[in-house]
Amino acid sequence: MILHIDIISIVPELLDSPFRHSILQRAQSRGLLNVNVIDLRAYGLGKNRQIDDYQYGGGAGMVMMAEPIYLAIQTLKKERSYDEIIYMTPDGEKLNQQMANQLSLHENILLICGHYKGIDERLREHCITREISIGDYVLSGGELAAAVMVDAIGRLIPGVLNDETSALLDSFQDGLLSPAVYTRPADFLGWKVPDVLLSGHEAAIENWREQSALERTQKKRPDLLDDEL
Repeated sequence: MILHIDIISIVPELLDSPFRHSILQRAQSRGLLNVNVIDLRAYGLGKNRQIDDYQYGGGAGMVMMAEPIYLAIQTLKKERSYDEIIYMTPDGEKLNQQMANQLSLHENILLICGHYKGIDERLREHCITREISIGDYVLSGGELAAAVMVDAIGRLIPGVLNDETSALLDSFQDGLLSPAVYTRPADFLGWKVPDVLLSGHEAAIENWREQSALERTQKKRPDLLDDEL
């Protein structure tokens, strides 16, 4: 199965680099992921391809108009049926690992990148199926958030990572941070790797990693343990 992700953006150039390198490039070259960025201005109104206007009621900041986005969505829906139409917005539900796991199982996803003061509320009421945030802060636009979303989802597709067990051991997969990791040399400036990791005793190593993950979570992100209670 291939995961197809369409992204509606008014600055598609911002997404050139993230999808042309590293793991996401590998996912696409292996035919496991297809990312298509659509320039919203192609659906803009009039000779100036207008996509934003002043907000009703006054106030600072422009609003992305309903019609161009609606036209883009309807045109894209002629090509495929979307499992989710997602608006990237600071006031959406916060992206987490469990959400990424679930979204990676879909076949077709449409992401809409907001700008200015956001999109016309009527689109959120009638066209958007899900609203997602990558954190409690505001970016200049939704493109970087969309890139984060695609990266979080794309690396989970079977066959993308060379070692498919790697994603299963990431932080947050089991509600904990990942354990501490080490590589050669075993002694660097007198700083030594824990003996158990050099023992070759698989059960002891697994126990050490479980304890390390728990201790790191208690120290760095105790709120994750609170969420489990």
